[in-house]
Amino acid sequence: MFRAAAIVLAGALLAGVARPAAEPLTAAADAAAPKVLRYAFRVAETTFDPASISDLYSAIIVANIFEAPYEYEFLARPVRLRLATAAAMPESSADFKTFTIRLKPGIFFSDDPAFKGKPRELVAADYVYSIKRHADPRWKSPRVSTIEQEQFLGLAELRQAALAGKPFDYDRDIEGLRALDRHTLQIKLGAPDPRLAEVLSDPAVFGAVAREVVEAYGEHVGEHPVGTGPFRLAAWKRSSKIALDRNPTYRDVFYAEEAPADDRIAQQAVQRLKGRRLPMLDRVEVSIIEEAQPRWLSFLNREMDLLEQVPEDFTFAAIPNDKVAPNLARKGIYAVRYPRSDLSLSYFSMEDPVVGGYTPEKVALRRAIALAVDTEAEIRQVRRGQAIVAHQLIGPGSSGFDPALRSEMGEFDRARALALLDMYGYVDRDGDGWRERPDGSPLVLEYATQPDNLNRQLNQQWKRNMDAIGVRIVFRIAQWPEQLKAARAGKLMMWGLGNTAGPDGGDFLRLGYGPSKGQSNLARFDLPEYNRLFEQIKSLPDGAERDALMWRAEQLMIAYMPYKIHVHRIFTDLAQPWVVGFHRNVFLRDFWKYVDIDRDELARRGP
Repeated sequence: MFRAAAIVLAGALLAGVARPAAEPLTAAADAAAPKVLRYAFRVAETTFDPASISDLYSAIIVANIFEAPYEYEFLARPVRLRLATAAAMPESSADFKTFTIRLKPGIFFSDDPAFKGKPRELVAADYVYSIKRHADPRWKSPRVSTIEQEQFLGLAELRQAALAGKPFDYDRDIEGLRALDRHTLQIKLGAPDPRLAEVLSDPAVFGAVAREVVEAYGEHVGEHPVGTGPFRLAAWKRSSKIALDRNPTYRDVFYAEEAPADDRIAQQAVQRLKGRRLPMLDRVEVSIIEEAQPRWLSFLNREMDLLEQVPEDFTFAAIPNDKVAPNLARKGIYAVRYPRSDLSLSYFSMEDPVVGGYTPEKVALRRAIALAVDTEAEIRQVRRGQAIVAHQLIGPGSSGFDPALRSEMGEFDRARALALLDMYGYVDRDGDGWRERPDGSPLVLEYATQPDNLNRQLNQQWKRNMDAIGVRIVFRIAQWPEQLKAARAGKLMMWGLGNTAGPDGGDFLRLGYGPSKGQSNLARFDLPEYNRLFEQIKSLPDGAERDALMWRAEQLMIAYMPYKIHVHRIFTDLAQPWVVGFHRNVFLRDFWKYVDIDRDELARRGP
């Protein structure tokens, strides 16, 4: 946490760029004013250290500060990888176990006191160090299972030595991660990974961190992110407001996107921005506004330039019939609508004595609860039609997603739910209207949730669904970061949250991989057959054999039901008319560098 003086300075910095409401801007008067993009997160950040991040919102900030070797093109459809800090795509051995990655010379970290006034070039050793940090127990990386699954040769031994009490030896040479020279990185894996370049495209995990910065700030490094990306942290008031400024040492990168022929908004952005130097914004300000109403009103009052996902309660006012309302369209507000490659899910802790376990009666309980969930009502009444029923564990747009698939995961069948409960001994023995467990002890579900309006409505759905089958449910309310901490420690019985992944649908299957317990696998599901399938899926190249194994893995998850997948969400974002180039690529978090502010339009229509 910042010291008091730093917090005061942060507040002053943030206040200093606020747009005055009383005096209209003009293009002439505002010619030198900074271009500021303002919008809000609905959930607070946790840290800005790539080795410690496990939440989406912190990852968004970090993705605009740090850089991985590869990135996804912003507008391409279908998605395509391209070079970020790498000079070429990886050179791979025939068995997909050895990779050579050459970096572009002349890329520099943003200035920081840790560098003692000297320019600091990005080198291959920075990626070696950054990947090793995830294996260091000191940082408690939630992505350690991802790192372990890659099987960087020698890294597991380094971690085991540290877990046994020895200091983590960053200077020890290991076969799996080597800097062959200043700008050449070599990776050797214990198992094939044909999609390693995709893995190395996530800056929130594989962004390059300078060792000097970590050693300078120690446990507080998450408050001092220093990367090579287009922005740098300027001010931060925890759980309230975050400001990032343009990185003055960012190299020459120019807007060179290609828009799909059928996407009018993307085509217009390309016409206006092609050839412009990135980033075009001077500053990005992110406020934390958890409740939907103030987030919506802030956008209507032009205090926000973007509204990420129209809040469900305001769907009909903002996008009746899924189009921008006429009163908003007259103000020049435009919409970007897209299906999320995500899952909105509830998990059951497989280690919980009430809902966990692999015996038939425990499986039957989870299946009965899932069958009793009326997802169509949830979509209609709570999500205002902005979602589709989920029948599988892979999100739309990712490989392996089948829009025609129907499974028990998406079924609502109260009669079958009642029959399963009766059959396996979950009956009302004392006549109080509530079912007991087969041994006669109380059956009470404890569902973790957050204190915002959307979750209150979802809780009402859960209560209604469980009351209908005679199962008592209570709610454990806390802020999202607190719930995440408890979830990772295995202290929650049930919790509802979202999950996103990349273009490879196999990434979603980490939800059930045993070695990822407490990380991506919050349900703590651990089935040997599933684990073997996941490891095979990871090693196989794309194709029919891999697709068949992915479906087999999904079937096991549907049968054991450690997760009830509710919906795949459909988002509609709104942008003010002066925001130029805004679009969405659901596999890319760092879109800020592709966006501009039209000063003339802001002067004409803005606050």
